Amino acid sequence: MAIQFPDFNKFDLNDKGLIQQFAARFKPQFCEYNFVNLFCWQNPSKLSWTIYQDRLLIYDNIDKCAFMPLGKNISVKELVNLSLDMRERGLKPNFSLVTKEYIESLPEIEKYYTITKERDHAEYIYGIAKLCDLNGRKLSKKRNLISQFKRSYPLFEIHPISDKIKKKSFLLASRLIGKYRSCPGTLKQELKALKTAFECYEELGLEGIAILVENRVIAFSVFSAQNHSTWDIMFEKADVQYKGASQIINHGTAQYLKTQKQCQYLNREQDLGIIGLRQAKMSYVPEKLIMPYTLTLNL
Repeated sequence: MAIQFPDFNKFDLNDKGLIQQFAARFKPQFCEYNFVNLFCWQNPSKLSWTIYQDRLLIYDNIDKCAFMPLGKNISVKELVNLSLDMRERGLKPNFSLVTKEYIESLPEIEKYYTITKERDHAEYIYGIAKLCDLNGRKLSKKRNLISQFKRSYPLFEIHPISDKIKKKSFLLASRLIGKYRSCPGTLKQELKALKTAFECYEELGLEGIAILVENRVIAFSVFSAQNHSTWDIMFEKADVQYKGASQIINHGTAQYLKTQKQCQYLNREQDLGIIGLRQAKMSYVPEKLIMPYTLTLNL
């Protein structure tokens, strides 16, 4: 008798323990498996989850693919069977967030799937010490902009995000979106995810800091632990009318996480193929990029 494909579920705060157990045991490289990201982005990205043969299976109904199952090693035969089960259920039989190591360990996978490198979704990993010190010629412009900001706004303040600052931070994010003549859909989705993050801030275990000038939030960041050594910067916004605001929030976040959390690395997530964002992320000289691959079933 065939095993019935399990139903998919929405992410609920009560699921946090189970999802985190999978992440702690199987240590995924990508921040998308972070429960906080899954919970906050589930509506904008139409994410849902189930347990399939003792593995965590997450489906993205916007990009029409599943995340690579999280659990014990899965053979090519098992993966193909899962693809066929998904297709029979009316889902696209493809997988995202596949690691290079998995593909290289199973060369026969090319018989069944077309493999695509997803550069736009590569995650940027930085050494925290480098972001705090900003030493070297390549980072000299960052140091200069921070110095300019401090000279222009000598009374600026850095505060942990509280209920009052959440409201001001959300207003800043909303105002920044309002400046676009034609706002990109990804930014609208991000604002929805940020709203969820602030509504469930304590329950999700989120932390953040904000930069204030004359009691006005001009930049903020929101972050959560990805693993014992790495923190994920989930949201970061800065009002560029304040020259150096982007650099001061980046630097302030790194210093906070190094001193308060003994963090070693920051995951600053993807650039989504946005040219300006890619240039900005590369300008901070990442330690490495974690490259995801997509598998498209060709049977």
